[in-house]
Amino acid sequence: MISFLVFGMANIGIAKIKVPSYLKNFRNEYLKDPRKTNLEWFKSAKYGMFIHYGIYSLLEKEAWVQLRDTIPVAEYAKLKERFTAEKFNAEEITDLAIKGGMKYITITSKHHDGFCLFNTKATDFNSLNSAAHRDLVKELYDACERKGLALFIYYSYGADWHHPFFYPRERGWPNSRPPYKTPQPEYQFKEDKDFKKYTGFVHQQLTEILTQYPNVAGLWFDPIMGYYGCPELFTIDATYALIRKLSPHALISFKQGANGDEDYSAPERDANATAGIQKGIAGIVYEKNKNKPKEICNTLQPHAWAYQRSDDGLHRNAGDIIKMLEDAQKIGANLLLNIGPKGDGSISEEDKLSIAEAAKRIKK
Repeated sequence: MISFLVFGMANIGIAKIKVPSYLKNFRNEYLKDPRKTNLEWFKSAKYGMFIHYGIYSLLEKEAWVQLRDTIPVAEYAKLKERFTAEKFNAEEITDLAIKGGMKYITITSKHHDGFCLFNTKATDFNSLNSAAHRDLVKELYDACERKGLALFIYYSYGADWHHPFFYPRERGWPNSRPPYKTPQPEYQFKEDKDFKKYTGFVHQQLTEILTQYPNVAGLWFDPIMGYYGCPELFTIDATYALIRKLSPHALISFKQGANGDEDYSAPERDANATAGIQKGIAGIVYEKNKNKPKEICNTLQPHAWAYQRSDDGLHRNAGDIIKMLEDAQKIGANLLLNIGPKGDGSISEEDKLSIAEAAKRIKK
């Protein structure tokens, strides 16, 4: 009787396990090995949508505008009061992805400027605390769940120009902070141990993401040069262990790789891109990951990831998209095609037309 009850309880427990909607056709495999099943699905997905969106979109000069224009921290932070995202429409975004033949979406939950598009208690520098008063990640997550799309979460781990305890430019990587001519009172890093406050902040936010949106397909970390600049400061092993504990199916990528335990590599634009570094720790990790699945990310704008008004009328067309897909498929890689919504959250008409037209041609 006892063994029967245990067996029955085990079955009840399995029955209650919620499989992500994009893996609904792989339920049995998922119950046996969630991460392996997710990775096999990922390799077959082939095509996804990348979204770079944040308060930087309001300035219409790409995502690195705070650094390139050396906008003071306090001045830049005021942008959240203008961030309404009134035309950010998760239903429209997911419908466009499906129409385009895409199987997943990756969105910038926190870019290098530190502004977050999700519900977080770790900082008030977020979309719920902005003029929008919305959790944009949750809206997209819910739409993806309903429609059978996977959602990956981009998270800037290797750079944060807002957090007071990220390491300074002088410590290892020039882009870790904008090149301010006068000290920013918000920056408080003084010695290496201070960086633990930043990694603790990251772990808090990753816990929030994986508990609030449990079916996310994976974490997409960036920028790898921020990590290579000071690898000794990062708790990469502990970060990955936290993710594996909270989400047994979630995949991990960190561009070409941070410690070699990533599930796939995600080079920019070129399958062989290694950020020009194949020696030292970068070379060791590259060797560990070079035979793993690949995902090539590229832009519909000529080069910019987030919206850049000067690129209007110059976006890539349907033929360009098909060429990018063909190039990725030749090496067995996925294509993650980036759009940069405008400041109000609307998607460029150029991009809508190109994505839809490419899908039509592919079907023919």
